[in-house]
Amino acid sequence: MARAEQSLVADYNNPASLEGRAFIVLGAGQGIGRQTSHALAQAGARVFCVDRDAELASAIAEEVKGFAFVADVTSRADMERAFAEASSRFGDTPRGLVDIVGVADIHTIAETDDASWTRNFDLNARHAYLVIQIGARVMTKGGAMVFVSSTSGTHGIENEVGYGAAKAALNHLVHGAAHELGPQNIRVNAVTPGFVRTPRLLAALSEEFWASLKDHIPLGWAAEPSDVARAILFLASDMSAYVTGAVIPVDGGLSVGAPVPHIPFAPGMQARVGARP
Repeated sequence: MARAEQSLVADYNNPASLEGRAFIVLGAGQGIGRQTSHALAQAGARVFCVDRDAELASAIAEEVKGFAFVADVTSRADMERAFAEASSRFGDTPRGLVDIVGVADIHTIAETDDASWTRNFDLNARHAYLVIQIGARVMTKGGAMVFVSSTSGTHGIENEVGYGAAKAALNHLVHGAAHELGPQNIRVNAVTPGFVRTPRLLAALSEEFWASLKDHIPLGWAAEPSDVARAILFLASDMSAYVTGAVIPVDGGLSVGAPVPHIPFAPGMQARVGARP
């Protein structure tokens, strides 16, 4: 007869709690960044809201009762200042970092010039290297780093070779940093959204386009920024305490399908792959 297990049962009551922890959010001003700032604050975190637009940084900081900071994430000096200021404002070392920043400079390979290639890597990969390097020095008590990548970094998408290559580099950076920073108790993960109804994309794409996505996304709709923010909260909190080096799709199933044409099987017809009829 088996004996009853006596091991300690974990506390599952509120595993998403970030009560009292200090978090830095880069690109906090709108879209996914704004929703993530609210998600972290509602979970109890104190939030340091960084954006290159002073008005946006101030607005979100006021909403979540956090701190506003204006910076260029591609500048090492600005990132050094941001982490130093955050530590000073919090009176403690940050326990988390969420990096939302990313811009797609979209061209065919033939039309991509050096400036476009550099812009994609500066805004999607190089700045993440700065953030990881500087953040790891400051996060002396451990914590979580979460980056927003893209399905373009895992799948070939039309006219997005430069952007996709930069996001693929970000994904590899996440894998490598997770391995290197694990002994410091710093977890490093990323999410890969597909189509998200952010202010920038809503302004750029028609409602007809958004409606057409139901034919390509298994769940039938494009993500709202809050859908991505929930996944980020999971990776930022103790709900994912044993998860590091993960690059998690948050795309409604967009990336799990193969772009094959409709196969017109008749009702009741059975197909035997590789066999003659």
